[in-house]
Amino acid sequence: MQTYPFAIPSAVLVLILLQLASPSRGAARDQQAIDAIAAGTRTEARASWWGFDPDDATGALQAAINSGAKRVIVDNVGKPWTVGQTITLAGNQELFFERGVEVLAKKGTFKGRTDCLFRADLKENITLSGYGATLRMRRSDYDGPDYEKSEYRHVLEVNSCTNVGVYGLILAESGGDGLYLGTAQEGVTNKNVHIKDVVCASNYRQGISVITGEDLLIENCTLRDTAGTAPQAGIDFEPNSPGEKLVNCVMRNCVTQNNPGGGYEIYLANGPRSAPISLRFEHCKSFGDDTGTSISTPGARETELTGSITFEGCTFERSKESAIVVRDKPADGYQLRFADCSILDPQKVPILLTAGPDAANTIGGMVIANCLVRDKRDRKPMDFLDSAGTGLHDISGRLILEKQGQRTTIPLTEKVIADWMPAAALKPIPRLTLAGMVFTPVAEKLPVSARALDFVRLREVARLVLYAAQGDTVVFRLRHLPVANYPGETIPVMVVSPSGSEVTRVEAPFKQETEVTFVAPETGVYRISADPGDNFIEVPVSSHPMNLSGDGHPIHFYSVTGELFFWVPAGATTFGVRVSGDPDGEAIKAALVDPRGQVVEEADNILVVHQFEVTVPQPSAGEAWSLRLSKPTKLPMEDYYVDLRGIPPLLAGSRDALLRPASPPRPVRGPS
Repeated sequence: MQTYPFAIPSAVLVLILLQLASPSRGAARDQQAIDAIAAGTRTEARASWWGFDPDDATGALQAAINSGAKRVIVDNVGKPWTVGQTITLAGNQELFFERGVEVLAKKGTFKGRTDCLFRADLKENITLSGYGATLRMRRSDYDGPDYEKSEYRHVLEVNSCTNVGVYGLILAESGGDGLYLGTAQEGVTNKNVHIKDVVCASNYRQGISVITGEDLLIENCTLRDTAGTAPQAGIDFEPNSPGEKLVNCVMRNCVTQNNPGGGYEIYLANGPRSAPISLRFEHCKSFGDDTGTSISTPGARETELTGSITFEGCTFERSKESAIVVRDKPADGYQLRFADCSILDPQKVPILLTAGPDAANTIGGMVIANCLVRDKRDRKPMDFLDSAGTGLHDISGRLILEKQGQRTTIPLTEKVIADWMPAAALKPIPRLTLAGMVFTPVAEKLPVSARALDFVRLREVARLVLYAAQGDTVVFRLRHLPVANYPGETIPVMVVSPSGSEVTRVEAPFKQETEVTFVAPETGVYRISADPGDNFIEVPVSSHPMNLSGDGHPIHFYSVTGELFFWVPAGATTFGVRVSGDPDGEAIKAALVDPRGQVVEEADNILVVHQFEVTVPQPSAGEAWSLRLSKPTKLPMEDYYVDLRGIPPLLAGSRDALLRPASPPRPVRGPS
């Protein structure tokens, strides 16, 4: 037992022991100052007044923000402000971080997939400033077995807020984004947001994500070293729903660097916008990103997206892929302009335009005005990968090409564009729709091995059909499996009856096999849908003949080889089978085979769209053709697409498993 040379009063000894045992021994609580804030006699507070606990300062920091002070100073106490749960920001308040302050996520916390370090929902008049201060999470922890992998756990999340300023902070190592501008209430955007002198470093998904914003200014910011979950961009403008806005959004004098995705990503899916788009990038730079900028408009119609996107005086240097990538942009609709920009030494073709397999319109509507391209390789400065047969229209301006120090100015005339980017000239053959069609099986009885599609992997949008008689017990198994390291989650598998009612809905967990069973309430074709996204599904077992459905969309395959059969119905005179690889450089080899087993046509290393066109000498009496798919000889194979035209969009794993129409097929409305 310890002895002391002097006596310690018992009351003092108790106080010492309590302080030693207290978890909040960083700084004492200043009740007098706290009372002054509550009384309104002081408007500026220090977070340490509420007591600083180096093990967990969540309570003190949140209490300071909740105090009602107009200005809260997070003071430099010599140790990180470690917090174990989301800090909720207050409106009408400045939160000031002293130089050297670090707010740090506590190890082993933030296990909710939508947790974040700081959040504001439906607030007004918020300022966060802190030159030389850092808000840091623990991104490596969130990749471990104790956490559900996700794209969330942002450093700072701002949803449906007005008058927000973020200045001078370092936002680092989140499980998702450094800064996320999203929606807390449908139809309420983030308005009048100013982000300046901010560094977003080593975040997991994005430096910044802008889901909705109006009157947004981002200037003098650095967005670097993002890696983990796609898109892995410096910044990503990506509305999630048609009601979300990108209006008067400006980036000025910003830098993106070493991001495995694009430096400046713009992804405009999910239907028409509630207001015309207006995005402007002024004197921004990209160094060593995968792409300098990527602008995607998947599946858009001309009238759905209006407004403008402008890059003025921007530099894209040493891109690991192409410097500028434009995907599926309709020739009509919003205006896309690059003016006085510099493209310097990209690894791949400097400017790449693509039309994905489901592109709905002619690609184009792009001005490239006085842009410099410096390229060490001997190749054309622009290329077009056409996986849909859309063609190009309305590309104008002029490029300044620099080779070995010599510059040549080339106007972008129709002739130059046609020479650099020849577009596929495909015979327009419309898709047919399954709506209103009645099908019957080609064969009444099949061995088990002929019913399922055990060698087929479907990615992104998986649609299947099977035929069952009323009273049949239907059983099939579905595997939901990963592609590379893409995160996955449980997805619904829905079965719809021939009359359109939902028969059953089953949850399919990621990396597991799920059994689906039901008793058929009527005779006919049942539709099955599941959306694995970046991952894939396969169906190894089925009690009834199962076909792949391309109704309204090309069928997206993942690393599939083998033979697939389709039915050319009675009376058909012309049909087409479109096959395309993936614009990222993945190809396929395909052969069209007639009912006698003879190869009609074969194409290897299919990257851009190839259409097998068939004119039947005499109207078909109804017969099965097939498509043999194999690895290409020169290019890698992973993702590819098959699009049936002029015939029912169904593919089966065997001739006898096919379903054939008992009623005349009808063309689907839309582009050819």
